[in-house]
Amino acid sequence: MILIIDYRAGNLTSVKRALDYLEISNRFVETGDELRDAERIIFPGVGHAGTAMAVLKERGFDVALHGAFERGTPIMGICVGAQVSLSHSDEGDTPCLNLIEGNCPRFELVDKSLKVPHMGWNAVTITQPHPILKGLKPGDEFYFVHSYYPQPSDPANVYATCEYEITFPAAIGYKNLFATQFHPEKSGRIGLNMLKNFSRWNGDNIC
Repeated sequence: MILIIDYRAGNLTSVKRALDYLEISNRFVETGDELRDAERIIFPGVGHAGTAMAVLKERGFDVALHGAFERGTPIMGICVGAQVSLSHSDEGDTPCLNLIEGNCPRFELVDKSLKVPHMGWNAVTITQPHPILKGLKPGDEFYFVHSYYPQPSDPANVYATCEYEITFPAAIGYKNLFATQFHPEKSGRIGLNMLKNFSRWNGDNIC
């Protein structure tokens, strides 16, 4: 069973729809107490980092996520879920969960023909192997929509990158946490394959 954190963010139903399509057992949870015995957790969302953190604290998810992380529960963050897994976001000068040390800066691009938010399909480059990335090939594209991006303090926490004038981290991880800036649930067959890999992941980084 995968528990999907419901903290009033956008895009939650598309994650559930993707898991239902894969016939992977899942359900939404609305309070941190419900994560106590979780087998696996997906932490998705689209929205503002400050608003996300306020609701996470209100519903007890901040403490519960730290507890799940310390217990070794496999956790997958998506988009805002990836960003607030870090220490801080420049969006609203927001202190975040600090599951991975780092910050989320905003795109500051020189080429004004490139729009912010970064929205659409882009190729992802794997920088080191991970069980959730198994089966991906060079040139595989994923769907992005974001103005901020995760920047871990330690480059060893970066598993994939993307080019949008700059090279930015597209997938990050540490121990039993793996997170993507792109949306696997909106990325067709290859994204669904990642969700399937997560459903089988035991939380280690051994490929």
